[in-house]
Amino acid sequence: MFKVSVIIPIWNVEDYLADAIDSVINQTCGFKENIELILVNDGSPDNCDKICRAYLKKYPDNIIYIEQENRGLSAARNAALEVASCGCIAFLDSD
Repeated sequence: MFKVSVIIPIWNVEDYLADAIDSVINQTCGFKENIELILVNDGSPDNCDKICRAYLKKYPDNIIYIEQENRGLSAARNAALEVASCGCIAFLDSD
């Protein structure tokens, strides 16, 4: 179904997170048709959870939201890779 899985690991980036997510949603290739967005909250202590849940509610068919205890960037990316459905993977830092 989707052509690319975009993975965003999240930790303490509430000031930048919406801009990062919006940059994926606004891609000219067609977000709703072609992009699976995987957000991994790596135990962020700020309001990232609230931001992620708002986007998940708005785009439930495109967004996968994973929450985990803080284990670091690599563990967050690996958690997303386990659920990614596309052969083409893109990593985007949220800041």
